[in-house]
Amino acid sequence: MGMKKYILQISIVFFLLTSIQVSAQNYTTHAVKEGETLQSISSKYRVTPYTILQSNKEIKTASGIKPNTILIIPLNGAVVTQQEKPQEKEIQEQKKPLSFSRHRVRKRETLFGLTQRYKITEEQLKRYNRQLYAEPLKKGMVLQIPKFPEPTEEDERALDFETYTVLPKETRWSIAHKYGITVDSLVTLNPDLSKSSDYLAVGQELQLPRPKGDSLEDQQVDLYTSFTVPAKQTLYSLGKEYGIPSDSIVKLNPEIMQLGGLKEGMVLRLPKKKDTSGEVNTENFIFYEVKPKQNIFRLTQNLKITRDELFQLNPDLENGLKAGMVLKLPKEKAEGLEVKNALVLDKINLIDSINIENRPKLVFMLPFRLDRVDFNDRKKTLSQIKTRRDISLSTGFYSGAMVALDSIKKMGVSVDVKTYDTERNQDKVKEILFRENLYGVSAIIGPMTSSTLNEVAVQAASKNIPVIAPIASDSELSHGNVYFSVPTDEVLRQKMLSYLKKIHTDQNVVIIADSTHQVAHDSILNKFPAAQIAKIIDNKSLHLDQFLIMLSEDKENWVFVETAQPNMVSSVSSILNSAISEETRVQMFTTNFNNAFENDAISSTHLSNLKFTYPSFYRATANDSFTKAYRKRYKGLNPDRYAVRGFDVTLDVLLKLAHKNNLFETSKIIGLTEYTGNSFNYFNNWSSGYYNTACYLMEYDSLRIKEIKLNDL
Repeated sequence: MGMKKYILQISIVFFLLTSIQVSAQNYTTHAVKEGETLQSISSKYRVTPYTILQSNKEIKTASGIKPNTILIIPLNGAVVTQQEKPQEKEIQEQKKPLSFSRHRVRKRETLFGLTQRYKITEEQLKRYNRQLYAEPLKKGMVLQIPKFPEPTEEDERALDFETYTVLPKETRWSIAHKYGITVDSLVTLNPDLSKSSDYLAVGQELQLPRPKGDSLEDQQVDLYTSFTVPAKQTLYSLGKEYGIPSDSIVKLNPEIMQLGGLKEGMVLRLPKKKDTSGEVNTENFIFYEVKPKQNIFRLTQNLKITRDELFQLNPDLENGLKAGMVLKLPKEKAEGLEVKNALVLDKINLIDSINIENRPKLVFMLPFRLDRVDFNDRKKTLSQIKTRRDISLSTGFYSGAMVALDSIKKMGVSVDVKTYDTERNQDKVKEILFRENLYGVSAIIGPMTSSTLNEVAVQAASKNIPVIAPIASDSELSHGNVYFSVPTDEVLRQKMLSYLKKIHTDQNVVIIADSTHQVAHDSILNKFPAAQIAKIIDNKSLHLDQFLIMLSEDKENWVFVETAQPNMVSSVSSILNSAISEETRVQMFTTNFNNAFENDAISSTHLSNLKFTYPSFYRATANDSFTKAYRKRYKGLNPDRYAVRGFDVTLDVLLKLAHKNNLFETSKIIGLTEYTGNSFNYFNNWSSGYYNTACYLMEYDSLRIKEIKLNDL
């Protein structure tokens, strides 16, 4: 209730602030450009042409809309009266003129020429010569020219920057590439950017340096080209062609002013044309941030691209390869690279990248339920550990985590560890957090239940501490600091369907789905529109006769079984197994592997005969180093699934903290990591957390379960 109230308060404050902003300014001004009409301007600001004419009485008809005319645009759709117009009221400005001089306009003089001559802006000139808001500059006009104090260094620096509005599908790397700066520079220029996330919101405003070619000080020979002016060429069309403002063209070529405009045959100095191979965003490109001491040869090898392709996409490389510069690459190159949020990651071996000076501080918060265990009764205690899922899960997970701590210690990394029993109780968690000081904690592993996880996540966020959810894939609340270590059902489903779509030829697809698995039903049908839908009676069993008719004797049959009912899985797998013959080939799949498929009633032989295939976030372990270490530590005991998960989750966190003792920072540069039975590849969804997108495809084959290696396809 408290969270809802808080969100409501924030919403009210936002609404009030928005209302104040709107009421403070109901209009804006618009300088008419070449080619613009009354209709195009009204469409741009979403007001009627009549409203614009009524707010600018000096404009009688649509034909009065001419280049350089300054229009008053009512933002709220209401007509702006003469009293409201900026030229009719006193406008306060931070720096007032020291004095004024008079200037009589001569033939062929322009506003731009006057601003350059007197070192003022066009807005400053118009502010003290209000007639210029409504009519163009004319010969014989007598103007007041304001004289301002000499600009300070801060003022001059401000002129070198511009405000950039983030567009859809843009990232920090794509914008850094556009402006030819490093991501570090972008963050330095915009200190309000998040330090724990790379997220950029559409519409967000950034402070960025003006592009090269917009200032005479930025002129470099290798950035420019010569251009011979053809007949009927205008400044507007030329600026549009080269992607720079018209006034920048004049700055680079002062002879335009001296000769009274563009002349056919004139040779101009212009910036090299921008690459037009596509908008620079994540839809068209992936990006790579150059590291220190890299060279072009090694870069082309690692990025699987030719030197010519790389230089064509990144012309700035002609000036040399520099650490921190952002390169763009064709999106199709992503298939053979490690890419995360459209950024190509360098493959980092975490074990070889350990910094033993890092000393992570780790906290475990798990429901051991010590409040329920009677240690004086050994038999009862063992029974509770075996029968209570929360206790068996926590003890199994923690036993594997201890082996991970042993492993990292052998690598020379010292870890400070604290462990708490949450008792699956939110009040107990509050008590722990109130009593214990979390200052300096590198990460918290746990809790396991949603209510306790939410409690810990909120309090940890205030101290910028990451929280790793051991068995959760999502939360009903948004937590930007939570790592959900289990992939969502959607991730697993899409892994399976993408794989099958890739290998599908002419197989006959049949869907068996109960009413609780409609999402899976729709997703499969979306991938395979020709699929047949089997009829289910009372949401429990197949209409057998109708189903058997669906099976093809000419094509292999792919049968999807989407249910959480063990009896239905057992019945369907038995029916499908019986249908297999020399003429009828059948393979069984599910996109949602759950306990129903592991029930004792299900025949492993049937599943093996059907080559049953499913997506999973874990894989069966072999006799690897972890298993051996576990047996040694726990006197011959074999690790269960929970112990494997505890080892993998904990070792993943510890290795990342040993590389850089800040999990948020490490997550930006580390992609897929694989361990004994689990993989991790976290995708940062900004405010809602980090989601694991790594999973496996498993297949029953000869009474064994094996992983399908997608790289072998």
